[in-house]
Amino acid sequence: MDARILLIEDDPEIAGLVTLHLRDEGHPVEHAASGDAGLRLALQGGWALIILDLMLPGVGGLDICRQLREHEHRVPILMLTAKSEEIDKVLGLELGADDYLTKPFSIRELLARVKAILRRAQMVAEAAGPGPLPQLDYDGLTINLGKRRVTLSGKPVELTAKEFDLLALFANNPGKPFNREQLLNQVWGYSYTGYEHTVNSHINRLRAKIEADPSHPRYIITVWGFGYRFAEPGELGA
Repeated sequence: MDARILLIEDDPEIAGLVTLHLRDEGHPVEHAASGDAGLRLALQGGWALIILDLMLPGVGGLDICRQLREHEHRVPILMLTAKSEEIDKVLGLELGADDYLTKPFSIRELLARVKAILRRAQMVAEAAGPGPLPQLDYDGLTINLGKRRVTLSGKPVELTAKEFDLLALFANNPGKPFNREQLLNQVWGYSYTGYEHTVNSHINRLRAKIEADPSHPRYIITVWGFGYRFAEPGELGA
């Protein structure tokens, strides 16, 4: 496997060890020791994965993650966090990071996470196929999967990266119920007991942005005792 990986990490020992093992796995690796250098390289694109430390000199890891998603860079991001950075970890995942590792971590665990993320990215690319991604229309709600844009009654709806991913998953599977663990696995790429509140908060924000009355949603419907589903076209009158 020759997937190009960008490592943004200021600790030289960690950077050297990670780089060595990733290269042993056949990955070309570029290393940046500061947030400023890392952001410049990240924005150039062409990466299969970015491994991103949150505590960096210069631009912080959260800001790098935010800027990449604002520029619509969909490269997978694996965050490296310290145990004391619980709030930053949650913020990073909600900004669009795909997974995280808490320091200290084992190289075996790192390599397993890298393989899993790259495998998911490959599956998404294969599912999309060679042609342009479709546009989904549901009674005034339009989701352009290729451009990652959403409009409601012709007006743009500003969504975060994970809000869009969540909405796209629902809209691609109208009528299919998902529980919180399934949503964590498919949208965030990880399953971690205790992070169900992340799903709930994203559902609430999505409803606030696309529902005329979030307390009586038309699009994202609660399946009591299980999870959520997207309304079928017949329910919307489409």
